[in-house]
Amino acid sequence: MAVSKELLEILVCPKCKGPVELTEAEDGLVCNACALKYEIRDDIPIMLIDEAIPVKK
Repeated sequence: MAVSKELLEILVCPKCKGPVELTEAEDGLVCNACALKYEIRDDIPIMLIDEAIPVKK
């Protein structure tokens, strides 16, 4: 089971409170403003700033 669309619509970046987008591989959520990826593990988004992965812009 994937992350529900309803959940994806209300989630925001915990750092800047901006929008996040699902990655193409559907393995994480990316905040383009902060250039951070929040992983999705076992269908649960890990929205912790300390565990976010920097992404290249």
